[in-house]
Amino acid sequence: MDWNSRASAVWNSLYKFREQNRENMMQCIFLLSDSGEVLLEKQLTGHRVDRAICDWFWDHILTQGESLKLVPVIASPTHYLFQVVREGITFLACTQVEMPPLMAIEFLCRVADVLLNYLDGLNEDVIKDNFVIVYELLDEMIDNGFPLTTEPNILREMIAPPNIVSKVLSVVTGSTSNVSNTLPGATASCVPWRKTDLKHATNEVYVDLVEEMDATINRDGNLVKCEIYGEVEVNSNLSGLPDLTLLFANPSIFNDVRFHPCVRLRPWEANQILSFVPPDGQFTLMSYRVKKLKSTPIYVKPQFTSDSGTCRVSVLVGIRNDPGKSIDNIAVQFKLPPCVKSSDLSSNYGSVNVLADKTCSWTIGRMPKDKAPSMSGTLVLETGMDRLHVFPTFQVGFRIMGVALSGLKIDKLDLKNPLSRPHKGFRALTRGGEFQVRS
Repeated sequence: MDWNSRASAVWNSLYKFREQNRENMMQCIFLLSDSGEVLLEKQLTGHRVDRAICDWFWDHILTQGESLKLVPVIASPTHYLFQVVREGITFLACTQVEMPPLMAIEFLCRVADVLLNYLDGLNEDVIKDNFVIVYELLDEMIDNGFPLTTEPNILREMIAPPNIVSKVLSVVTGSTSNVSNTLPGATASCVPWRKTDLKHATNEVYVDLVEEMDATINRDGNLVKCEIYGEVEVNSNLSGLPDLTLLFANPSIFNDVRFHPCVRLRPWEANQILSFVPPDGQFTLMSYRVKKLKSTPIYVKPQFTSDSGTCRVSVLVGIRNDPGKSIDNIAVQFKLPPCVKSSDLSSNYGSVNVLADKTCSWTIGRMPKDKAPSMSGTLVLETGMDRLHVFPTFQVGFRIMGVALSGLKIDKLDLKNPLSRPHKGFRALTRGGEFQVRS
């Protein structure tokens, strides 16, 4: 079967699926600001969803508390609501019938990622300044409530990203459309995430392992939870239609994995091999999670001693498990208890700042080799309080270049039938995620 026949079969299958599941699609998407204002409304089907559902949703948030923003699926009296929050913007999808919740949530995440990629930022002002492009993107990304084109590389061929030149031309010509007059050739191929007939002067592909460590350490210094959430990010600049194979030295460490649509599932399920035809440019090939790690690279030891209306604070930071590379961008942040009237804190390394909302930020930077950073000082409690009864939780951030703390290692990256010998590169980075130390 040639490629055109395969593409036709794919589109026929997609059409049949849409017809069979027409009632199970999203009916409307709203974009809400952090104050509840409706920034954008996109009706997706013939059934119109009243904007009053946003008022119900926001009243429900205010009534139930901010923790409800972490709940991805909410059932209202009339609709099922799916929400994703990014940079203070709430992406809200509505439907009146049951549908696969992960499809709606994943699509909202894709919309947020595409807008962030297109607009170089995501906030209320950016959305308002680029209404036209946001609507045009949604028109291409979803059709009659069913996700369609979500690959950023193809969308960039269809809709030009905003720039100063395009804005000036729209003012001069009066035309506000950014949609191309021609359909990208990749939309009719069996690899719709990649442009056709790509040519690069230099063939190169780079693979980055980017990991975040989430950890919880109790007041006794014991590790309660420690896991890694990581992504394999690829920057591909290869000519033609490359077919890549990526092998890991230790794929058995993965607990959960999630792949880009370009990854073939059968080689992974059979031999834990990533076989794929990559999109052009930067993309996330896969994400993964590694649970139950036994140690963290640094320790934070807080100590509070209070008596007679004052509290003595001492915080030590040091290396617990040397990763073999320098640890930098170290920052420790915690919020002073409400009963603290004033504070006097200082450190022997880095800088300490206490903000108006009583958030204390200690910026250390790179871990010194000759001494362990420490912060100390005194907290003055409100009148009538002798001792401190509420103790803060410390948020810790750090970065380690050149190391994947999960232990994941890339064995090799092969390219089948290359037009020319490609240049390949590999890097690793680990940073602190939800790294908490309780006191």
